[in-house]
This record gives sequence, C-alpha cells and structure tokens, in this order.
Amino acid sequence: MRVYTIGYKNCNPILVAPEMDEIDDFPQPGSQGEGAYQRLLVELREGRLNPGDRLRETELAERLGVSRTPVREAIRQLEADGIVTHVPRQGAAIRTLDYAEVMELYEMRTVLEGTAARLAARAASEIEIEELLHMNRALEKLGNSPEAFVLNRQFHAALLDAAKNRFLARSIAGLHKSLMILGPTTLTHPDRAAEAVEEHYGVLEALKARDGALAEAAMRAHIEKAQRVRVRALRARPLFDGDTL
Repeated sequence: MRVYTIGYKNCNPILVAPEMDEIDDFPQPGSQGEGAYQRLLVELREGRLNPGDRLRETELAERLGVSRTPVREAIRQLEADGIVTHVPRQGAAIRTLDYAEVMELYEMRTVLEGTAARLAARAASEIEIEELLHMNRALEKLGNSPEAFVLNRQFHAALLDAAKNRFLARSIAGLHKSLMILGPTTLTHPDRAAEAVEEHYGVLEALKARDGALAEAAMRAHIEKAQRVRVRALRARPLFDGDTL
C-alpha cells in the first residue's frame, strides 16, 4: 500500500507520495524504527534535541542501542513530519522555525483546541468531565514538576477524546509534532503551571454548563496565554535576530 505523508516545500505543507522503493524506508508499527522514532520525539519534547542539532546516524544508533537502519527510518519519518530538514554539506538536522511559523502554529493550535473544547461541551459524558476535573485537581497539587508536564498533556488529550472527532484528533496530533521543535512545555516557566490550572478550571466550568461558545473562548484564551509565554522566552534567546526564533 502506498502511504502518503505530509511533507514541506517552501515551508508549506504538501502531500508526498513515496517512490515504490522508498515505501519500506518508513518505520512500521512495533519495529525498531518505530521505537527509535518515538524516542527521538521524547528527546525533542524534553529539550534534549533542539533546533539546528544534527542527526548523525552512527551517534544516534549507538545512543539508542540499535543499528543504523532503524535510525535511518526514524529520521525519514521525522522529515515527513516536517521536524527534520537536510542541511547542505551537513546532513539531517532538526528544523529551526522562524517567527512567522511559530505564530502560525499557535494560531492553528488556538483554532483546533478551541474547536475541541466546543465539541466536548456537547459530546462529553458526565464521567469524562468528572475525570478531567480530577486530572486538573491532581495537576494543581503537582505544581511545576516533570509529572505535571506529563499530566498536562494527558489532560489535553482527554479533552480531545471527549470531543469525539477523529479528524480533529488527527489534525491536532500532527500540529503537536511540529510544536515539539520549540522544546519543553511553557509550564516550565515561573507561575505558568498555576496559571494553566486556573485556565483549565475555566474550560471545565464551561463544559459542565454545556456552553460550547464559552468553552471555546476559554480554551482559546488558554492557548493564547501559552503563546505569549513562548514568544517572550524565544525572544530572550541570545541568537534571536527578529526573524528566526
């Protein structure tokens, strides 16, 4: 079966149909290539891989404890995701997003997650809403910690599940892979974790009231707050030049 993937050309997403001899170059579910791919995504999310970092097959194979073939498959998948690019005379490297791309990513995240909240207000069961409330209370107790970062992702994933729209879920999953290029969550910044918990409560109140418009507005405000924190942090980087973040 030919697998069409999302690729990038001139920073714009395009559908890419692989050549017949390239189809087997992508990791298959349960394979070592898939395992290497998932581990590299974790390193991106945790900030151990950063924009501009080169991906040398030999070094990665040694670090991940696999041969170069699974690493090559993982890099090909990351390239298809728009996370990796090929730098002339250097090879594969993690992409660096410019200012416009960061703004566009957060604009789309605001739209998609806002839509998820609106749909969840209509489609979520009482049990799902109670579980979201339970997760947010646990998040409140964790404060600014690695466990909180994981639980925050689970909260957003559970809300998306409650929206019950598979096409929306796929769109958000693809978007979040691109957001990984930006590094660790904004919850690592002072006071942001506590603020996020309060913003979650605002979304949850709207869900309990079955008010879709209010839920969407609350989620949009939540994502926009995260965007402001992200932009301030990126502008503070020593190499910021006004165009590249």
